[in-house]
Amino acid sequence: MGRILPFVIFVAAAAIIVLFNSFFIVRVDEQAILVQFGQSQKVINAPVKVVNEETGEETYDNLVENSGAGLHFKIPFVQNVVQFDKKNLGFDLEAQEIIAADKERLIVDAFVRWKIVDPLQFYRSAYNEQGGIARLDGIMRAALREVLGDLPTEEIISGQRAQGMAAIQTILNRGAVQYGIEIVDVRIRKADLPQAISEGVYRRMKTERVQVATQTRAEGQEEALRIRAEADRNATVILAEANEKGQKIKGDGDAQRNAIYARAYNLDPDFFSFYRSMLAYETGVKEGTPIILSPESDFYRFFGDKEGRGN
Repeated sequence: MGRILPFVIFVAAAAIIVLFNSFFIVRVDEQAILVQFGQSQKVINAPVKVVNEETGEETYDNLVENSGAGLHFKIPFVQNVVQFDKKNLGFDLEAQEIIAADKERLIVDAFVRWKIVDPLQFYRSAYNEQGGIARLDGIMRAALREVLGDLPTEEIISGQRAQGMAAIQTILNRGAVQYGIEIVDVRIRKADLPQAISEGVYRRMKTERVQVATQTRAEGQEEALRIRAEADRNATVILAEANEKGQKIKGDGDAQRNAIYARAYNLDPDFFSFYRSMLAYETGVKEGTPIILSPESDFYRFFGDKEGRGN
């Protein structure tokens, strides 16, 4: 019994290893190829081709039910499994220089969303995802040069490039079909002028803005001087008119005052003479003001008259 036990353990271990290498699992979001001696034997859970009844366009749908997902059997040590993702994959293209239709050089940074729709064709032509990216890289660079080379710089930089992206996607799909790849989406993330050109454009724009600012300031100063001159002229005219009107009003007031004085004088000449003398005393005789006059002067005629008639 002691001699048989190691043999039994060996056989059991070998059976477990064989059993472990005889089965494999394909997830719903995966597709697989069963390979034997380098030759493909079977494709499992591949995307299903769907035809649009209205347009007749053929597309691949990963969501269509496919019985390929699940547990599968393979011949151990003879067959092996190559698995690929069914989901959309990403590929970022390194920034490259493009010459636009107006001969301007641009640095373009783009990305591509793609998926494997024919795993057998993809395995034969690209082998793995890295191989697929390497092939897409060349196609993408050629498509960018072909499409963006016919677009002006302003249209590329401004973001109004939907038709251009559609054209690039069409070219990519035309070149990627031989690798079992479908292009889902293409986008340009950034399109800038080269550093040296950008600095030159910036300096030119700055110079133009400075010139515009200088011209605007000069025009503003000219307008300010015109407004000030017009305001000064209007002020002078208004003051002159106001002075003229004031002198007229003052003249009218003096005339009315003289008329009142004349009427008052005619009513009582003695009182008017007395009143005018009192005003003269109030105005002419101030404290600290020396006045040398004869006591018999007409100026003091009311001082010697007790009745105040100044006779």
